Amino acid sequence: MEQITEKKSPKRLLVIGSSNTDMVVKIKSLPRPGETVIGGAFLMNAGGKGANQAVAAARLGGHVAFICKIGNDIFGQQAVQLFQQEGIDTTYVFTDADNPSGVALITVDEHGENCIAVASGANANLTPDDIVQAEKVVEEADFILMQLEIPIETVEYVAETAFRKNKKVILNPAPAQSLPKTLFQYLYAITPNETEAEIISGVHITDEHSAVAAARTIANMGVPNVIITLGSKGALLYTESQAAFMPAFKVEAVDTTAAGDVFNGAFTLALSEGRHFDEAIVFACKAAALSVTRIGAQASAPYRKEVEQSF
Repeated sequence: MEQITEKKSPKRLLVIGSSNTDMVVKIKSLPRPGETVIGGAFLMNAGGKGANQAVAAARLGGHVAFICKIGNDIFGQQAVQLFQQEGIDTTYVFTDADNPSGVALITVDEHGENCIAVASGANANLTPDDIVQAEKVVEEADFILMQLEIPIETVEYVAETAFRKNKKVILNPAPAQSLPKTLFQYLYAITPNETEAEIISGVHITDEHSAVAAARTIANMGVPNVIITLGSKGALLYTESQAAFMPAFKVEAVDTTAAGDVFNGAFTLALSEGRHFDEAIVFACKAAALSVTRIGAQASAPYRKEVEQSF
């Protein structure tokens, strides 16, 4: 399969989603309910699915704008500074006068597995009215990437509005939840993991056959391109013309916190460069594999040269 080795001029990419500050404790094993585990190292990192995906795409060479909502606090101010350092257009990062910036509490065990609790804060108040104010950047975008750490009403509004403007909308349906049936018709692609694919499709995924069945079910809801990420097993690409499994790249995982976000940012960036779906998925799998070898969310996102020189 042809590999991505040459950077082409990407089209404009818009990410709409969440911005959080991640407070991470790295410990030997994840605590059970009621258990206190002593001895962990503490880290504080920039995170949030939307922000992670925007940073991942920008580090890989994307022309990225980001729409989110932060609180009028130090966490929000630091987030904007970091976005600008990554070259991200922050014109439509809104400030909420009534709610704090989002915060995520994350524990990571010695195998790189994690559990996460999120206080959404201002993220939960990113409304369709905010998107109306950002109409200019929506008009300029060719690809629009979203997740589900903002209100579903806003996701629906963006998807329908963008679809009518002939924009390609990619939804990463995370965190897992049921979705309104009317949403699917406006999507160009959807990128669930196994759990999310099961919730959307109602198909329990146990092997390649059931993964294809889940993808087919989702495609029949109106999405022409379905990509199910399968962790260490790679990813499934399902379109009208093919169902193909793309292998993952073997690495020793240190922290899987933002692997899915890096995958989505890299995948959308590759599509914006005119890459075919299978090639974009290979590129995204490489970027995600590199990210799990590092601690943190945005901090783990690799740069273009690292991906091109890896594996």
